[in-house]
Amino acid sequence: MNNGIISFLPMILVFIVFYFVLIRPQQAKQRELKAALNALRRGDRVKTSGGLIGTIQLAREGSDEVEVEIAPGVKVLVARDGIATVLSSSGKVTAEAAKSK
Repeated sequence: MNNGIISFLPMILVFIVFYFVLIRPQQAKQRELKAALNALRRGDRVKTSGGLIGTIQLAREGSDEVEVEIAPGVKVLVARDGIATVLSSSGKVTAEAAKSK
């Protein structure tokens, strides 16, 4: 009986390490992105999952779509879930945007 538990101990330890090194930080990042997507407003710079970078022109609360201007006079509707990162919000640059500069 004791021998069986000891043989599973390395597997359990590996799972615990994976949880704290990989899973938990990813969950925190997802929560952060979800909060940023819910707080989108006009003037925020965003990067879509397709790689387009633009400025939010219209973001209605409760709507799943936002209007993004990707070039002067060129506006597209993007689903909130299609936004990969918020580059800058309300004049305040996020940590990821600061790293890329």
